[in-house]
Amino acid sequence: MTTQIAEDTRRLRNALSQFPAGVVALSATVQGERQVLVASSFSVGISEEPPLVLFSVQKSSSTWPKIKDAPLIGVSVMGEDHNPLCRQLASRNPDERFQGVETVSGERDDLYIAGSPLWLTCSIYNEVDAGDHILILLRIEEFQAHNAHMPLVFHRSAFSRLDPR
Repeated sequence: MTTQIAEDTRRLRNALSQFPAGVVALSATVQGERQVLVASSFSVGISEEPPLVLFSVQKSSSTWPKIKDAPLIGVSVMGEDHNPLCRQLASRNPDERFQGVETVSGERDDLYIAGSPLWLTCSIYNEVDAGDHILILLRIEEFQAHNAHMPLVFHRSAFSRLDPR
């Protein structure tokens, strides 16, 4: 039975990988150290009043408990040129994540990745238990759109670009 469940989980993940998703880096400076979490489970348009976005994080994450202590969280929508950078920021080795990465600091420990099409300055609105994940609702406090850049997309378990047609 366990083998069947594991196989079904792999098949389900493969099936769900057919749905393209944007990629974001959630980052902040906490106790003097830059922290980042890369997520493709990001969703916009949750609410306009108040303005809310959503992402999910595994309960086993060691980074989220650090980031959530920041007064504000910088959400950088990753750009089409950020493919290798996304992998680096998502590294299991925290010492490698920001090596050579250009960032922009906000006023209240929020942190942004340079070259991103969109920066959202967010506060935590609510957290909801969801199986082995936590759904995090973020309230948008401010935003900056940089329309010169196209977003990076995660599709079929790989990073790709949107076709500009």
